[in-house]
Amino acid sequence: MAQAKNKQVILKHYVSGFPKESDMNIIDSTITLKLPQASNDVLLLKNLYLSCDPYMRNLMNSPENCFYRRNYSPQSEFQGIAGYWKVPIAGCGVSKVVESGHKDYKEGDLVWGFTNWEEYSLIPAAQILFKIEHTDVPLSYYTGILGMPGMTAYAGFFEVGSPKKGENVFVSAASGAVGQLVGQFAKLHGCYVVGSAGSKEKVDMLKNKFGYDEAINYKEEHDLNAALKRYFPEGIDIYFENVGGKTLDAVLLNMKLHGRIPVCGMISQYNLTQPEGVTNLAHIIYKRIRMQGFTVANYYHLYTKFLEFVLPHIREGRVVYVEDIAEGLEKGPAALVGIFSGRNVGKQVVVVAHSTTIKKINLVTKMAQVKNQQVLLKHYVSGFPKESDLNIVDSTINLKLPEGSNDTVLVKNLYLSCDP
Repeated sequence: MAQAKNKQVILKHYVSGFPKESDMNIIDSTITLKLPQASNDVLLLKNLYLSCDPYMRNLMNSPENCFYRRNYSPQSEFQGIAGYWKVPIAGCGVSKVVESGHKDYKEGDLVWGFTNWEEYSLIPAAQILFKIEHTDVPLSYYTGILGMPGMTAYAGFFEVGSPKKGENVFVSAASGAVGQLVGQFAKLHGCYVVGSAGSKEKVDMLKNKFGYDEAINYKEEHDLNAALKRYFPEGIDIYFENVGGKTLDAVLLNMKLHGRIPVCGMISQYNLTQPEGVTNLAHIIYKRIRMQGFTVANYYHLYTKFLEFVLPHIREGRVVYVEDIAEGLEKGPAALVGIFSGRNVGKQVVVVAHSTTIKKINLVTKMAQVKNQQVLLKHYVSGFPKESDLNIVDSTINLKLPEGSNDTVLVKNLYLSCDP
């Protein structure tokens, strides 16, 4: 192929305060769909799904106000320079390899890592974090539950939080990309879990979809300290910090002795020109609280272990994940800006292109037999049915259709309905 159109999202200028859609430009460019000669360790990618994450806000700041070594390069910095290069914003994404200059990747491979907000990207192979091996789940999950947010929840809760069964856990921004997973991981670990969110819809989702024991609508609570005392009369063992500011202040008053606070983010502070102070830090001393900031980059060596933990839970329906999908790169700026005002419900994903050529792995063809738990009726029932009228039995099943089985389907049951 010679050239293809390549839509891009460009930062117009450095941002102060809350970002707006107008801070970004959608531009049409072209790209040669072939690696430049002698391009070693470089990949040409077709981007499929892009992740909207809070850390991206700081990358919109000017260099002196950016926490990271490299921030986004705005269009305003290059204007007036002959042949200036328009540099798109960048973030985590799922991509398909078009051409590879690296021995570990080949055409057609699916990968996730750091890519540009554009239709096609030419990037160093070092920006790819992992090759995608499991495609029996939605590919978009690699921007969320199976990507950076999932690893963040796993590492923050288990490695930094050091949870024990029966402990009390509070999660802020609990319906977001990370928070929805922390709560579910905590429940799987046998903890009591309460989350906070900013709408009735999100509070309902926390309790009815993610399995939180209780949920707080922080916008309706005039005294968060009092609300936390209602839900945690004995105090909080682990606070998974995503918000900062007034929420952190109230939590410190309610932490238990030797409590732990994994600090994942402080989204309430990212858009403030004058950050809020925290007045109750002395409780860290008196209660011997361990408050630890962390970034997921220090825990990617645990990715294989993480997949071994989370994939069975996803496949068996014990862990669920909610995505807020924006279709089309042109919807990207609105989607990204929306996460800072809570417009999204669940993990915000931008779909650049759907991969229509990917075959889902048929996991069952790799196995001869599996255990097959069944519910059997013991006898005919008269009057009100009782649990004892049914038996749970363990059997086995061949995961292959018998020869000559026409008009027959072998299915993996996920949800069953109880009806009168």
